[in-house]
Amino acid sequence: MASPTQAVTNNPNAGTTGAAPKAAPAPAPISTPGLLAAMLGTSTKISDLFFSPGKPPLVEVNGKLVTVGKRALSADDTRRVAADLIGNNKHALSKLRENGSCDVSYSLSGLSRFRVNIFMQRGSCAIVMRVIPSKIPEFESLHLPEELRQITELRNGIVLVTGPTGSGKSSTLAAIIDLINQQQSYHILTIEDPIEFLHLHKNCIIHQRELHSDTPSFALALRAALRQAPKVILVGEMRDKETIEIAMEAAETGHLVLSTLHTIDASKTVERIVGVFPLADQHAIRNRLAKSFRYMISQRLIPRKDHTGRVAAIEILKSTLRTREYVEKGEGEGKTLLDAMRAGATEGMRHFDGEIERLIREEVVDLETGMAYATNPGNLRLELADFTPSQKA
Repeated sequence: MASPTQAVTNNPNAGTTGAAPKAAPAPAPISTPGLLAAMLGTSTKISDLFFSPGKPPLVEVNGKLVTVGKRALSADDTRRVAADLIGNNKHALSKLRENGSCDVSYSLSGLSRFRVNIFMQRGSCAIVMRVIPSKIPEFESLHLPEELRQITELRNGIVLVTGPTGSGKSSTLAAIIDLINQQQSYHILTIEDPIEFLHLHKNCIIHQRELHSDTPSFALALRAALRQAPKVILVGEMRDKETIEIAMEAAETGHLVLSTLHTIDASKTVERIVGVFPLADQHAIRNRLAKSFRYMISQRLIPRKDHTGRVAAIEILKSTLRTREYVEKGEGEGKTLLDAMRAGATEGMRHFDGEIERLIREEVVDLETGMAYATNPGNLRLELADFTPSQKA
């Protein structure tokens, strides 16, 4: 079996150069754990680490890239780091050879865990590492809407958390699972790629299965879960038709299913799920989704006006007679999910532009920044016609 370094080096796409004249010996490379620890030590608000040939190591802090050190990484540097991160993971090596990218998890003892993607570009390795906090975020620390506490009381159905990559979906789900773990006495099963937050048994027992090491696919693990007597099932992502279908089946047979989708709001979430199925099946899927969904939660992280970080704008679509009808029959003039969320504030619903308007009026978010993240900037600007920012220093 080739070593990870050999696997990357032997990639047919890897760039090669002819024999070069001998140069002075390079300084001994810093160990991968030492390098990661040094990068993490630069800030307490790092979300991602980046390794790219031709640039020094980079960290993302509050949505912006910051260099760590001055020495640019070489292709050999990134290849060596990739080999250390992959270790003896045969599946990851195979994926890197065949598909040009692979996903692994990595732990730095006593500091952090990472969700890692290694990929080939211009014949060399590049690496992106998502930092997973060692401590499960508490519901209160994320400032999640109180309405979401109701999820812990649900006995069945589907709860979806949606948003772009890096919008905090995993943290929100981890906080909700932790709350269930404290308040209920259930069997909770998670299926993740890879496992992110490590949950301890509290009032519940929690089993966490990782794709490729514990199960070959979401769909197979989800089908097996129906025979493992869980009350709550967390599926890392609804990636395909089969996974969506089995998740619906699980929700319909008395399980609470929590999952994520990379969609920007409730309407797009419904479109994505329905659109995965053939046209002939879409009416039936709408009907099933209308009956099984409980909450669709969408998130956007917006830079704060005071530059101290980002704040989450959260949209909540809740299952009511009206919203179920719109999901089942489709949206029409004056009958949209957005209309339902606007009218459903007393039932715990909220919509993005309403939340962004509140953040702007409270001067948590700058006016123009808020507009950039709004669903309908034109309408939001009209709503804020009477708003005058204070002249704070």
